[in-house]
Amino acid sequence: MSIEIERDVAAEMRDGVALRADVYRPAGGGRHPALVMRTPYDKRGRRNVRHATELAGHGYVVVAQDIRGRYASEGEFLWQFRDNSEVLDGPDGYDTVEWAASLPGSDGQVGTWGHSYPTWCIWRMAETQPPSLKAIFAGGISMRLLDLNSGVFETARRLQWTHRMAVDARQRAGGGPGPRTADEADEIWRTDLRGKWVWHTPLDDIPDDVFSTLTPQLRTYLREQNLEHWALDRVIPKVPVPTCSLTGWWDRLIGTVDMFAGLEKDGPENLRGEHRLIIGPWGHNVANMGRRQGPLDFGPGLSDTYTDVIARWYDYRLKGIDDGIGSEPPVKLFVAGQNEWRFENEWPPERAQATEFFLHSGGRANTVSGDGALSVDEPGEERPDSYTYDPRDPVMSLMDVDAQAAPRDQAPNDGRADVLVYQTPPLEREVEAIGPVALKLWAATSAPDTDFTAKLIDVHPDGLAVNLTYGIVRGRYREGFDQPTLLEPGRPYEFTIRLNPVGVRFLKGHRIRLDVSSSDFPNFDRNHNTGADFWSDAEFATARQTVFHDKERPSRLVLPVMPL
Repeated sequence: MSIEIERDVAAEMRDGVALRADVYRPAGGGRHPALVMRTPYDKRGRRNVRHATELAGHGYVVVAQDIRGRYASEGEFLWQFRDNSEVLDGPDGYDTVEWAASLPGSDGQVGTWGHSYPTWCIWRMAETQPPSLKAIFAGGISMRLLDLNSGVFETARRLQWTHRMAVDARQRAGGGPGPRTADEADEIWRTDLRGKWVWHTPLDDIPDDVFSTLTPQLRTYLREQNLEHWALDRVIPKVPVPTCSLTGWWDRLIGTVDMFAGLEKDGPENLRGEHRLIIGPWGHNVANMGRRQGPLDFGPGLSDTYTDVIARWYDYRLKGIDDGIGSEPPVKLFVAGQNEWRFENEWPPERAQATEFFLHSGGRANTVSGDGALSVDEPGEERPDSYTYDPRDPVMSLMDVDAQAAPRDQAPNDGRADVLVYQTPPLEREVEAIGPVALKLWAATSAPDTDFTAKLIDVHPDGLAVNLTYGIVRGRYREGFDQPTLLEPGRPYEFTIRLNPVGVRFLKGHRIRLDVSSSDFPNFDRNHNTGADFWSDAEFATARQTVFHDKERPSRLVLPVMPL
């Protein structure tokens, strides 16, 4: 289908600020539902243009709008990591939806699209309940910010993201030295700056020019890591239309699943059962939803593109096409390992059993060559494991080039003595886990504050060890983000590490492996072990860490095991 594009069409917000959008229409006239994306990432970025073009080709009027204070739109940009009362994305979204409903070629029905930040804008808009909004497609944003970062600064991703966002901020401030495009900013960051600034201490002293006019917002955010700025659970009772949410097992913002579960539990009663959730074997980048992910090939069942999935939802919801969605169970998920799609009636699956896998060793679980074990047998009297955590030599995150989580072989960290490895023998039968994962870890430290990390891994018979999910806990937040309290050195505590959910079948001959350490850098900022504020602290101290797994202090991994 051929399309027509109208550039920089202005929509006036209630306060007189003009936000500009590119509008894509099927050629030949007619009236079609409108699909709106509001983005801080440049409506004319290559991915946005491709997706908008494809959606228009499916027979929709597609609106790609720069949000307030970004690119072609007027106003001041206030980002999502601050008090929501200061941010205008809700009312701006309402005004844009109603404007889109009245565009030439629009039939008055409006839906949404866009991943990550655009979805944050979608949920902020949804709570304002614009009357022309008829359905939502969303994804790639967690319900709660603290479920994403556990109160620990995401060093690599957040610095790279701010550097990229600073391109437009710099241009709006009158230019000056620095990259001229977002793609150029990413390339400079990867090749020249990442190895400099992620290691810089204190983070608060990174020069202002690196992030241009976004520096003040970044510095404020550094100080507010334990504050819940999103709180989208408060939005849920106000969402007035059916929704479809998309995420992936390796998406660090897989907290998308909580939005679906919340809508089914606490959303408007008349819409329960109308919402849909899709979880695939991919990461945060919806431009890559193919079968090849890192070292894994998930097979031919991954042929749909991002826009195929969106169009199917709206063909049903806005065009009344019977494409099967209405009769399908609400949750569609891909089981890694088995490499098949499956439907479930709820999230998480009710028939999953929380099963404890206990940590064991003879006191030498360090490295993959150690004696760490994982089993359903409860521990008796066992020697604890110990290691030294030095923040000057952290365990390096094995991640994608854009600082997003992705399937990766864990071999580069196999020989580190500051990683405790607990794994099952080769499995004699398959084990399937679908749902939330947690580690109950008994540990002590010599430091007044420190971190403990957990990583769940699928070890293949040929030795390939692929990460499935991860989590972190900062000692000072063990009793809650709203009551940070330093640790008593040498005292054992039971820490709860919340890992992202999984959907995997561990095949016969594979091993279930758990890595425990105290750093996952630069995925998360290094704990300096001093007890001082991380953003202003230039000092480092080593910490002696002890992990207990005995009868009185049974450390255990809790997996949601499905009946087979």
